[in-house]
Amino acid sequence: MAAKTKSVPEGFTTVTPHLVVQGAAKAIDFYKKAFGAEEIVRVPEPGNSGKLIHACVRIGDAMVMLADDFVGCSVAPDGSGNTPVTVHLFVPDTDATIAKAVEHGAKIVMPAMDMFWGDRYGQIVDPFGHRWSVGTHQRDLTPEQITEGATAMFAEHAKMAG
Repeated sequence: MAAKTKSVPEGFTTVTPHLVVQGAAKAIDFYKKAFGAEEIVRVPEPGNSGKLIHACVRIGDAMVMLADDFVGCSVAPDGSGNTPVTVHLFVPDTDATIAKAVEHGAKIVMPAMDMFWGDRYGQIVDPFGHRWSVGTHQRDLTPEQITEGATAMFAEHAKMAG
């Protein structure tokens, strides 16, 4: 009797980012340089377009799927960084990871800072228009401590804006 195929492939989780980009091959190179990604697979479109219909990289312990944009199938971000989705990346050193990503073409949209929820945190937009938040967990806090920190931060922002 044949073994039953798993509903979630080996190495994946039930929620897996699938990024659509203009230039998936270049995106793979960027993720390798900026985030230390390991290329798992790339499947080119039949013919010589240079586009990829599917690719997968491993960043840390997570799989990220990629594909080029195709009319009527998938749409890449416009490159502005105005996207409703942010991919979060936990790393050992937020500042070093952001600096490396910037070195390879990312733009900082939120500089790294210590945040009220206990992480060192910042945001970048990669050269393909995807927003990444980058964080290093520094302190375990209770929900009450996080709420207290958020209240203080929002009060400070209100004073600065007023």
